[in-house]
Amino acid sequence: MPGSTFGDVFKLMTFGESHGPGLGVVIDGVPPLLELTEADIQVDLDRRRPGQSHIVTPRNEADTVEILSGVFEGKTTGAPLALLVRNANQKSKDYSTIKDVFRPGHADYTFLQKYGIRDYRGGGRSSGRETTARVAAGAVAKKFLATLGVKITAYTFAVADVQAKTIDLEEIERNIVRCPDAAAANEMIKVIEAAKAEGDSVGGIIEAVIDGCPTGLGDPVFDKLDALLSYALMSIGTIKGIEFGSGFDGVKLRGSQFNDPFYSDGDTVRTRSNHAGGVLGGISTGEPITLRVAVKPPSSISKPQETVNIAGESQVIEVHGRHDPCICPRVVPVVEAMIAVTLADRFLVQQAYRSFHPLPRQSPI
Repeated sequence: MPGSTFGDVFKLMTFGESHGPGLGVVIDGVPPLLELTEADIQVDLDRRRPGQSHIVTPRNEADTVEILSGVFEGKTTGAPLALLVRNANQKSKDYSTIKDVFRPGHADYTFLQKYGIRDYRGGGRSSGRETTARVAAGAVAKKFLATLGVKITAYTFAVADVQAKTIDLEEIERNIVRCPDAAAANEMIKVIEAAKAEGDSVGGIIEAVIDGCPTGLGDPVFDKLDALLSYALMSIGTIKGIEFGSGFDGVKLRGSQFNDPFYSDGDTVRTRSNHAGGVLGGISTGEPITLRVAVKPPSSISKPQETVNIAGESQVIEVHGRHDPCICPRVVPVVEAMIAVTLADRFLVQQAYRSFHPLPRQSPI
């Protein structure tokens, strides 16, 4: 199936379905001699896995990762890295009643129209469970980026109309919505609980900050760094919008306010503000890269909804089973993963380019 690969140098291909034997990823281009264990990868898989709390799906999956190839004596070899997570808690019978019905908000109709066949057991490749493989790949990319001093931090900034008012990064993993504001987190939980009680769902906003990204990543025209990050993040099924820096609020400013003035900080050129979000002309500036993504309300809800079946006959559907009333807490590590694989890929592309073009004096790359 086309569309299951990503990247130019740090290149990955995910495989597997939500109700198949398992899901996994093969990553080609992982630099050799990177220290890597299954425990390194498991940390982020545990943050994504279902069954973490009462506000996410109760599907009980350990999501234990297995390294099948590409690591020897605790270090990557440069060979393709194959990672596998086996499914252990499928309940395919939960989907038997909707096998001939198109679920509103899902890819059932479009998938069938494109391929002439669809896996009705949770959506197959269109299921959010596919992101398990992305998170595994992202953990590897994060390990590589850490050697370069790059750190990616994402968190739930908003759920419905409740927004974080303070940003305390130490608070993110202390609450079940992964919000950096403890007071806002409590209000978010109430909103999610209310939607769940009504058989409904809610969306939100995830904010991400990338610190330590060197200048020079990304290329003009089609391979702009912000364009590639947008491509990567919009490939997550639940994401419906993205903005960098001041984003849509930037249209309220004049150019004299939006432009980020340059100044010299020793041997480094900095900007006094960061409305551009750390990217100018599609190339990283060295400032923190800031972005936000809009997360839609999960489509699987038990409230009655109008739809049609494969014969085109109107009917009412209620989607039962184990679903998330809000996916934001579990999407946080997915957002970090897609940022990580994009940056790892672009760094290696830049490294290959620079091998033919000597670095300017004092270049940070």
